[in-house]
Amino acid sequence: MKEGYLDLISAIERLHRQFMEVVRIELDRMELHDINNVQCFILYNVGQDTMTVGEVANRGYYLGSNVSYNLKKLVENGYFIQEASFHDRRSSKIRLSEKGLALYKRMDEIYEEHSKNLVHNGFYDKNIEDTVKLLRRLESYWNFIISHDVRM
Repeated sequence: MKEGYLDLISAIERLHRQFMEVVRIELDRMELHDINNVQCFILYNVGQDTMTVGEVANRGYYLGSNVSYNLKKLVENGYFIQEASFHDRRSSKIRLSEKGLALYKRMDEIYEEHSKNLVHNGFYDKNIEDTVKLLRRLESYWNFIISHDVRM
């Protein structure tokens, strides 16, 4: 069981890195050089919502990336609009600009193409649903350990 558990953890890490490389390749194809793959992933996860920096950080798992720095770059490069929070001046909210919305829509189209191509590579809805269930159970297990400071 231990070997399988460690293989699963390694596979998750490798898959995340490969996915980020796929995003980088897609950005290169679009000849976008003012945004990196992590920033694009953040942009897509924010989507059409309006969020605080804290909400963005809590919503996604960006593997050690500096969310504040990446959001600052996204604002500087015109992908996000940042506005002071009406209720808390120490906080600000971000939302997609027109430029950001255009990239969001293009990435959504790319993900749609990828998901359609999965079928040609032997993936089916049931496979994906089962995998997501398994990963969510693992996430729940790890959250339990974290929240209860469980010592084995």
